Amino acid sequence: MDGIQTGMLAEAAANSWLQGFEAALASGEASRIAALFAEECHWRDILAFDWDLHTTSGAEAIAARMVSRLVQAAPRDLALAAGRTPPRRVTRAGIEAIEAIFAFESSIGPCNGVVRLLADAGELRAWTLMTSLDEIRGHEDPANGRRWQEVDWGRNFGGENWLDRRNKARAYADRDPAVLVVGAAQAGLSVAARLTLLGVDTLVVDREARIGDSWRRRYHALTLHNETRVNHLPYMPFPRSWPVFIPKDMLANWFEIYAEAMELNVWTETELTGGDWDESAQCWDVTVRRGDGTERRMRPRHLIFANGVSTTPIIPDLPGLGEFRGTVQHSGRHGSGLDWKGKRALVLGTGTSGHDVAQDLCVSGAAEVTLVQRRPTLVVSLKEAQAPYALYDEDVPFEDLDLLATSFPFPVYRRAHQLMTAKNRVADGALLEGLAARGFRLNFGEDDTGWQIMYQSRGGGYYFDAGCSGMIIDGRIGLMQYNDIDRFGPDGAIMKDGSVKPADLIVLATGYQGQAAAARQILGDAVGERIGRVWGFDEEGELQGMWRPTGQPHLWFLAGGLAQCRIFSKVLALQIKARELGLVS
Repeated sequence: MDGIQTGMLAEAAANSWLQGFEAALASGEASRIAALFAEECHWRDILAFDWDLHTTSGAEAIAARMVSRLVQAAPRDLALAAGRTPPRRVTRAGIEAIEAIFAFESSIGPCNGVVRLLADAGELRAWTLMTSLDEIRGHEDPANGRRWQEVDWGRNFGGENWLDRRNKARAYADRDPAVLVVGAAQAGLSVAARLTLLGVDTLVVDREARIGDSWRRRYHALTLHNETRVNHLPYMPFPRSWPVFIPKDMLANWFEIYAEAMELNVWTETELTGGDWDESAQCWDVTVRRGDGTERRMRPRHLIFANGVSTTPIIPDLPGLGEFRGTVQHSGRHGSGLDWKGKRALVLGTGTSGHDVAQDLCVSGAAEVTLVQRRPTLVVSLKEAQAPYALYDEDVPFEDLDLLATSFPFPVYRRAHQLMTAKNRVADGALLEGLAARGFRLNFGEDDTGWQIMYQSRGGGYYFDAGCSGMIIDGRIGLMQYNDIDRFGPDGAIMKDGSVKPADLIVLATGYQGQAAAARQILGDAVGERIGRVWGFDEEGELQGMWRPTGQPHLWFLAGGLAQCRIFSKVLALQIKARELGLVS
């Protein structure tokens, strides 16, 4: 059967299922809805049926949840999405299915969906379903081109020009912002761009001197470890001429360009110093301190922490470390390895930062570099680490790829990552065997689910090998286990056998506290207690407190890699816009 016939059959099957699904929804009968789903089935809903993210598994549970929300959501006009990737046969998480992108209307606005159909008891039934709100009706994103239909043909001679209006807008001399965003890197800029185009007055504050300094000031050799093709920010893709892996300073400079091009209001050298939630006024009462020492009190309705998963360095209280006569610094403050030429270094921690710092020190001429491993670590070659982004190799529009990337309910997402991890282990067999022979303790994530789920669960604990593993294997970088250290002393690490491992520098690659801890430090324990958990998966497999409501009203969190920030900044912006419109109480 050729590709055209296969495509026609896939389209006919998807159309038939959608027609049956629309009829079942119109009937309101749970049994009719459940009959359309396979024995194993999952539904991920992103704001289409209610104002949160939920994953539901099992036909009866899916049907019950849908029926309970039919009046509120009022889904209608289900059809294959015009102009988008047509239905096709694919293999996802090791299972062959027909994958189709569809569109529908809800009581709030136009929505998108992705369904995957497979043969079940002689019928094509849904294995996975994802539904997501695309826009709020009447408040559409002007970036879709509609702004060009409302051209102002006049010119305001003698009045304010564009620059006058921009300077006035970002000064906030006559108003407070509706939304205050803390952090002007990928998360803060992405959500500010989304909100600004939705007409929500948004101010971003960042304590650094320049936009992008949070990246610019990181260690000299840093480049992104995932490919440029998946890392675009909303509305403005990176130039096609850019390298496969973006150097930190290149990315930092792009952030400045992005903020200016997207007309974002950003105050640098500005720090949120405190605040509290005013329940009666339903707004925040916060204080920000400017670079000149002046303070400004503001009452935004929403507060977004976009200051990164890697926010506050964790400095462990290690026995005897205070007696060390050399230099102790967190990996977040590491500059260039050239600063330590001819010196001896111990790098504590074997995640990405630990490996990168050790490699930088070694190639820059440090006399001796030793990695100290505290716990088993996942290692994957840089090439194999790109496996989760293989979807972006498919020859379909980028907008469709982002939609498909969000369409995997957690049980399927988890299974896919187990398969990827197994393939990576085979491809990286020689590398992993070499590390194990040197005494490096390996792991492969919870239930062998790999690095990406590890990142979303705990924010680290893995390394994409950019050369350091080979240096460990051939002995250029030493390796020791933290359990073999008794304590630290004036000259370095005192081992349990009584010997001393001398050092001039100890680098603590010991990770960071999360965003919830940072918010608690600024807003106090009362707010901190209400927030709840942020990051890590809940019982449905959705990230806790991330781009969705937290236990503290109108306090939001956004973080992650550039792709996550691009995709889920829209999800967060829609929720805030809905609250500004009074659609959500």
